[in-house]
Amino acid sequence: MFSFVAILALGFFLGMRHAMDPDHVVAVTTIVSKQSGVPRAGLIGALWGLGHTFTIFVVGTVIILFKVTIPARVGLSMELAVAAMLILLGVLNVTGVLQRLQERSSMIAPVSGAVSAAGKEIPGQQPWMMDVRLQPGRVAARHWLERLLQDVGRYNALRPLIIGIVHGLAGSAAVALLVMTTIHDPWWSITYLLLFGIGTVAGMMLITAVLAMPFAFTARKFSGWNRKMALASGLLSLGFGVFLCYQIGFVEGLFTSHPLWTPH
Repeated sequence: MFSFVAILALGFFLGMRHAMDPDHVVAVTTIVSKQSGVPRAGLIGALWGLGHTFTIFVVGTVIILFKVTIPARVGLSMELAVAAMLILLGVLNVTGVLQRLQERSSMIAPVSGAVSAAGKEIPGQQPWMMDVRLQPGRVAARHWLERLLQDVGRYNALRPLIIGIVHGLAGSAAVALLVMTTIHDPWWSITYLLLFGIGTVAGMMLITAVLAMPFAFTARKFSGWNRKMALASGLLSLGFGVFLCYQIGFVEGLFTSHPLWTPH
């Protein structure tokens, strides 16, 4: 029993390590380069991790329960989707489209005045301000999260979630095959996948928070450097995506007649 618990704990920490893979770091760097605060970046990292965990859990469970074999060309195609996504993120960042989409999605609609305890509206007073003043112990945390989600915007929330799902496609087969060779009980294997995913969420939250610190600092004091760093992150994503396309397409043989795919 202890050995199983140790393996499951290892799954959590391997999930945290998995979040630090180069393609993951490059993708989230492109995203957080446009964020102005560490809490927002941490939320984006959590959303990326949730999308990644969803795909890993669903695809991995299917592979484990039904002993599905992934053909080499299909596996390479899933990895190519990650490379194409990195190229797209890089192009959107370099051309400024990413910035315009973020600014549009982050616009907050005006909120009508709050209502006082006597039932009268207070002009210009946000409802969450009134709630926090009247019931600070119960609603402060809830409204902090609501404001954070509202500030991030729908587009900025969906983007890391979708990117995480795509990244999960590329890694799901490798994780599932590793689990099948280590844990022979399918339900323990599925539990391992879940803990692996939770570890990935935790790891990505930590990484995005750390990556966001220099961008948040330069955004306040050195706007010129901030723009250069954001541009550099876009060029890095574009270049790394092109490199992966070449590696997957020609070195590993997706675009040839003899594809060679080793899940990793």
